[in-house]
Amino acid sequence: MIRRRALLAALPALGGATACAPRRLAPGEVALWFSYGGKNREVLLDLVRRFNASQRRYRVIPTYQGDYFEALAKVRTALAAGLAPGLTHVVGEVLPYLAEAGVLEPLDAYEGARELGFVRAIAQEGSYQPGAAPRPLWGIPFNRSTPILYLNGALLGGRPVPATWEEQRELARALTSKSGTSLRWGYEVPISWWFWVALVGQAGGEVVAGSGEATLGGEAGEKALRYWQRLVHEDRSMRPPPGRDYNAWQVTNQDFLAGRAAFIWTSTAFLRYLEENAKFPVIAAPLPQEARAAVPTGGTLFVMMRQAPAAEKEAGWAFLRWMSEPEQAMEWATRTGYLPVTEGAVARLETSGFYRDHPNDRVAYEQLRAAQPWPWAPTLFRVQRQVVEPRLEAAVLRNEDAGRVLAQARIEARSEP
Repeated sequence: MIRRRALLAALPALGGATACAPRRLAPGEVALWFSYGGKNREVLLDLVRRFNASQRRYRVIPTYQGDYFEALAKVRTALAAGLAPGLTHVVGEVLPYLAEAGVLEPLDAYEGARELGFVRAIAQEGSYQPGAAPRPLWGIPFNRSTPILYLNGALLGGRPVPATWEEQRELARALTSKSGTSLRWGYEVPISWWFWVALVGQAGGEVVAGSGEATLGGEAGEKALRYWQRLVHEDRSMRPPPGRDYNAWQVTNQDFLAGRAAFIWTSTAFLRYLEENAKFPVIAAPLPQEARAAVPTGGTLFVMMRQAPAAEKEAGWAFLRWMSEPEQAMEWATRTGYLPVTEGAVARLETSGFYRDHPNDRVAYEQLRAAQPWPWAPTLFRVQRQVVEPRLEAAVLRNEDAGRVLAQARIEARSEP
């Protein structure tokens, strides 16, 4: 098990963020530290306001803490100081790390915890590969997503939506155009961990073997890198957007909306944003496959901090149960584009006709059939942030030998943090 001291020593590598000073909480209040801005922030704050207004016993105090990785660095600082919030949400890759560090509150004993009816593929149970022994319930699914393909319907011109890597490559070449100083790329995707993991899965590989070794997909990992390299350097049909982390994601979205990219890979989380801001029909489609269909799950799960006072935990659980009710789960999904987290919400979306009237949302939900569970590996987050992520952009942009790049990454992944 990773010791708590090791956790607190390792997380500063995420950045030097300083936690916001916690406000003094009144009885019945719980602090919620959250990430992201824009429309998703607006919807979350609206739901928090409604929870607070729905009863008089509990009150959630939300505080924005930057993007996922900034927020995690701040949680690290708060843990070290004994001032962690009662509630926050963390990306799926970091959940095993925090759980094994002993800083999360197990949720099984809370009333109704095992009766919330979560969609299995995005709940803790289905998001991770089975272990030798049952695990406590550490996380409640919140803003869950998968990568997905978005196409500019006005540019397709009757061409079929690509179902394979080769079909996607052909379409990217066909839709790339240059007229004077105006350039339209066929395909754009952030050169980032999540999308590379999707390619690895589609090529038939896994980033971590069943034994726990970080194989980084073996030949499948190399094939994934080479696929991007061909589109960038041979076909010149794919744009790697500038910037890192979510800055690159924002550039991708803007290029798509501005018509500078004919189709993109990004998150289902941006479905509503893209539909509402595009001046053309937005078509969502499953990611193309190679050896198989495969997508990783993404987004975050709510977690409760073990060091929080009992009164905060009680208030926190009341909010988590409320957010998991079909009405709130359905509203969160329909107003943002994130996936509905409960079967009850899915049933209401079906019977209300929402999926009939919003076929892109149905595509996003049905793609969960191809969701690949993450390994329950405490080292997974370090492999992502410190080993793989820094190498991807250099490997693609400089056209470095994929086998050599990943061989070096595997060596570093085996070393102690």
